[in-house]
Amino acid sequence: MDSMRGQGGIQMLLTAEQEAQHIVSAARNLKMTRLKQAKHEAEKEVANYRSHMESEYQKQLTETSGTSGSTVKRLDEETEVKINKLKESATKVQPDVVAMLLKYVTTV
Repeated sequence: MDSMRGQGGIQMLLTAEQEAQHIVSAARNLKMTRLKQAKHEAEKEVANYRSHMESEYQKQLTETSGTSGSTVKRLDEETEVKINKLKESATKVQPDVVAMLLKYVTTV
């Protein structure tokens, strides 16, 4: 009878071991599934972040290039105003300069 009880105990231990292996295997599979899901979610989040940052960069680039375009236009206008002022100034002093040159050329 003791040998029957020993056989039953061994069988129970083998059954328990197999059950434990199934539990561990199921836990591993669940863990791998969760890791794959987490990786997929992380890749999606990175893609969203990358696209957001790219759009921000393009927006900033557009604003910056637009600003430089308006800066160039403003500088062109300022330069034109300065050129006109210099022409006016030259026109005002031209008779005096001509008179001075004639005076020195004709005086010996």
